Amino acid sequence: MTSFSNVTVDAKANVYFDGRVVSHTVHFAEGTKKTLGLIFPGKFHFGTAAPERMEIIAGVCEVLLDGTSEVLTVAAGSAFEVAGNSGFSITVDDCICEYICSFLPA
Repeated sequence: MTSFSNVTVDAKANVYFDGRVVSHTVHFAEGTKKTLGLIFPGKFHFGTAAPERMEIIAGVCEVLLDGTSEVLTVAAGSAFEVAGNSGFSITVDDCICEYICSFLPA
């Protein structure tokens, strides 16, 4: 199980797609941040400003990175990275997908 110490968490949730994707932002002492969230079944597209690493900690999803044609199946314990100023489509079929999104240096 992943856990974090010495962090501040925004109590207000980030809610997207009518509540089908929900996350909370975690701020670390050194100035970095992550979001921890849930993705309910559906297909969603996200744009990125900064590069991101999406670690799937429960469930399974399919991911299509913008500008590519290969659909990736990403299950719990796996991750994928997205370039900054880009995006990705994510599909969750029949479970709740839990994730940790890390914002990477540009």
